[in-house]
Amino acid sequence: MSIENASILTNSIKWPLMIDPQLQGIKWIKNKYGKDLNVIRLGKKNYLETVEKCIIEGNFLMIENMPEEIDAVLDPLLGRQLIKKGTAIKLGEKEVEYHPKFQLFLHSKMANPHYKPELQAQTTLINFTVTKTGLEDQLLAEVVKADRPDLEEQKAELTRQQNE
Repeated sequence: MSIENASILTNSIKWPLMIDPQLQGIKWIKNKYGKDLNVIRLGKKNYLETVEKCIIEGNFLMIENMPEEIDAVLDPLLGRQLIKKGTAIKLGEKEVEYHPKFQLFLHSKMANPHYKPELQAQTTLINFTVTKTGLEDQLLAEVVKADRPDLEEQKAELTRQQNE
């Protein structure tokens, strides 16, 4: 995964929407947040309850395998349409207390999804599709890791510092 994508993912103001057909981004984010990350799929039983719980408690939430058509109940969340002076958000018929540390990640396996313009405006699209240059960078990183582990450790430390 590229350092640029990781930086955008962790620092974007809008919710990040990962286009990730090779699942590199999802692997990285699950590794980064570990057990603190709640992962759901739209349409699964009780998914709205999980969304609500994460919003209230300020947890990390990933919606994986996003379809091109998204449930209208999530529109206020995607647009961060807070009510009551920024302390709540409307999810369906419910008003849910909004914790400021809540973080949402959206994920799609589709290589070329066609999302509505409204969704594209509400999110930061991050393309994790593997390219030739990206593969070359990954191979170079593996060679450096084998030949000069000290340089790889220094790079990893600098990346950690940048993401904090």
